[in-house]
Amino acid sequence: MLSRSCFDLLNLDPIEDFRNATRIPKLMTVPRVISEFETDDNHQNDDVPADSPVPHQRRIIVANQLPIRASRDAKTSKWSFELDHDSLVLQLRDGFKPDVEVLYVGCLKAEIDPSEQDEVASLLLHEFRCVPTFLSMDVQNKFYHGFCKHYLWPLFHYMLPMTPSHGARFDRALWQAYVSANKAFADRIIEVLNPDEDFVWIHDYHLMVLPTFLRKRYYRVKLGFFLHSPFPSSEIYRTIPVREEILRALLNCDLIGFHIFDYARHFLSCCSRMLGLHYEFKRGYMGLEYYGRTVSIKMLPVGIHMGQLQSVLSLEDTARKVKQLKEEFEGKTVILGVDDLDLFKGISLKFLAMRQLLEEHQNLRGKVVFVQITNPARSRGKDVQDVLNETSAIAKEINQRYGEPGYQPIIVINGPLTTQEKAAYYAISECCLVNAVRDGMNLVPYKYTVCRQGSPVLDRALGIDEADRPKTSVIIVSEFIGCSPSLSGAIRVNPWNIDAVSDAINLATTMPEAEKQFRHDKHYKYISSHDVAYWARSFDQDLERACREHYRRRCWGIGLGLGFRVVALGPNFRKLAVDHIAHAYKNANSRLILLDYDGTMTPQASVDKAPSSEVISVLNCLCNDPKNVVFIVSGREKDSLSKWFSLCEKLGLSAEHGYLTRWAKDSPWETCTLAMDFGWKNIVLPVMEPYTEATDGSFIEQKESALVWHHQDADPHFGSSQAKELLDHLESVLINEPVVVKRGQHIVEVKPQGVSKGIVVQNLISKMQSRGTPPDFLLCIGDDRSDEDMFKSIVHSSSNPSVPAIAEVFACTVGQKPSMAKYYLDDTVDVIKLVQGLAAASSTQPKLAQVQKSFEGFI
Repeated sequence: MLSRSCFDLLNLDPIEDFRNATRIPKLMTVPRVISEFETDDNHQNDDVPADSPVPHQRRIIVANQLPIRASRDAKTSKWSFELDHDSLVLQLRDGFKPDVEVLYVGCLKAEIDPSEQDEVASLLLHEFRCVPTFLSMDVQNKFYHGFCKHYLWPLFHYMLPMTPSHGARFDRALWQAYVSANKAFADRIIEVLNPDEDFVWIHDYHLMVLPTFLRKRYYRVKLGFFLHSPFPSSEIYRTIPVREEILRALLNCDLIGFHIFDYARHFLSCCSRMLGLHYEFKRGYMGLEYYGRTVSIKMLPVGIHMGQLQSVLSLEDTARKVKQLKEEFEGKTVILGVDDLDLFKGISLKFLAMRQLLEEHQNLRGKVVFVQITNPARSRGKDVQDVLNETSAIAKEINQRYGEPGYQPIIVINGPLTTQEKAAYYAISECCLVNAVRDGMNLVPYKYTVCRQGSPVLDRALGIDEADRPKTSVIIVSEFIGCSPSLSGAIRVNPWNIDAVSDAINLATTMPEAEKQFRHDKHYKYISSHDVAYWARSFDQDLERACREHYRRRCWGIGLGLGFRVVALGPNFRKLAVDHIAHAYKNANSRLILLDYDGTMTPQASVDKAPSSEVISVLNCLCNDPKNVVFIVSGREKDSLSKWFSLCEKLGLSAEHGYLTRWAKDSPWETCTLAMDFGWKNIVLPVMEPYTEATDGSFIEQKESALVWHHQDADPHFGSSQAKELLDHLESVLINEPVVVKRGQHIVEVKPQGVSKGIVVQNLISKMQSRGTPPDFLLCIGDDRSDEDMFKSIVHSSSNPSVPAIAEVFACTVGQKPSMAKYYLDDTVDVIKLVQGLAAASSTQPKLAQVQKSFEGFI
């Protein structure tokens, strides 16, 4: 029996526009009776007040963990829950409009017995608008502690598992648990999702394959994803055995967000190198074209919740704690570090820099204190224990060597600490040191800056006159964390350079007050204006923009498993229908068939560019039909085409984009009627040669009418960059020459003006009309930018009243992409199958049913 997924793939009918369909909400927000036949014109049920609060919009926020704290009473065994106001996914709701309902989907931090899960789920939904995802303990351990924290997390932070003792290697069982967990999240989302109106925002690397499950269920679901960790360079990322599955899953989103451009650049590089996709800018926005859909890319660092932190600073308890700490560290300069217990946070490197400082600057002994607050580790394992042991040993050694009665150079405070306690330490510290060797964002410098700004309550407790005492702060930040670019007044350091970090600490302790104030004001202005609400609002607006075209396109689902994706096409762009072309072909009396070669009749990636025996056979079969005029229209030089198609005696060839044409093997080559001066070649060749020498894998092709620089065998990024530079260079030196400089698929070509494949189409149609056999059937297939000239010429000819109309026109591009063509075929395999079907119709003139049978396998 066929599975449901098989039926989905067989069903190629486009999804209808459901915007006018009846909305049956999956999640009721008010008591209400819904009629089975209710429409927008139906009156509300009499039991429901006319002013019932029905939200206009809804956002479903999906994260690994819900913004909920759970605790269980030891006596009654009853669960109690409260919102976790420190959770980012809870704070981001401040960026939404007041009438937007927010629903949260994620796991709880506590294990709930299966017998209690329904009750807990109901409670969380009604009291906190949270939908919990329950995973078995085995799946949870393999998914989170296994694949996420011990495989993905180190790898995304540039640590490869070179040996079994140096990180966890890929484990298929852990990967399957990761996929299963993502599927469980999808099932919970689908239970409450209204795909026509809701927007889904997925967070972080724990849920990177979730978009595929949602997109497979609802082709037009509105999906956003934000990665809170770094995205590694392609050299690191492509070591992942399931690299393409993850990339394709992320590309099932409408918008993908990153903290900084570096992370986005690495993601785009992976898409280019592994999937052959290229990004482009459109009106200031960056996007990837993926099977007819535009996947938008956004770069914006997350901010902090200003209101929450300022309210903490306004508490009298906070003021008392700050006063207590100020007295404790009286006469000393406090340097502060706040980090998770994590091997990437560089805690031991900070301690080593502190030791270097005290060794080189004896006058600072007894005056500078480094306070390190360590938050509990988010995972468990040997690596966490190793970090703890190393940092403890270094701190102990420094304190023994440089400490004295009443003075410890390094004070380690093992958390967890409350937000209030951390705020107090921030407020009394002269400098904040964030020395992570790799980190996605890190909001510690932001929180530190706001706490140093203080509040009237703190100023009164410390006896400070706000008018007389300007606010100051100094931040030392690693170059390798996401917040570094936004902190333009910080002292940036290489965390691995102990000397540089030590010098930075010394600079911070001796910096003039005026400079500290300047740096602080600069940071506070940015941080206060780019808070978490600003970040969420900006992402939400871009997600809405990215989804505007959903109902203007027709959608098909293709691919199995995690390779699933949606093909989205414009209303007038469709796959070439087999039955339609077969019927038109059979009824035509004079046919013109124009075929591009590279990328159309033979794959672009093939090493041997000569046509296969299959291609030669099918072309001969088409050419033997007296009703057909068949041409290969290529950019290649005539010698190669003559050699390759020497066995096709009746095949027409148009070489070098139409500069040279012959109607059959025994016909002479004819040049276009334009008078040509090729003196420009003496200018172009010296320009191209240095680019060829500098770009390994590139070469220059010299044609009779053109010069072409090829870079398909070069490094994809470097070759593309060089091609762009060469294009600009050639355009500047050839500005007064009668030539055209064009960039194609892995080429930069210079050719005379007036030579194009579009002219070929016009000339061939005109020649057939002059012979008394005007075509009533035209098939034109191509894949490159140069082939768009043919499609454009066909469109203009069909709209020109002075040109006899062609009854049946099929302009077809290869691949789903923006095109002047009305039809498309997926690849060269589909092209060959189509042409074989036409050849079969030509050779035997079968009935329509037999013609269609020859197309079996084409769909």
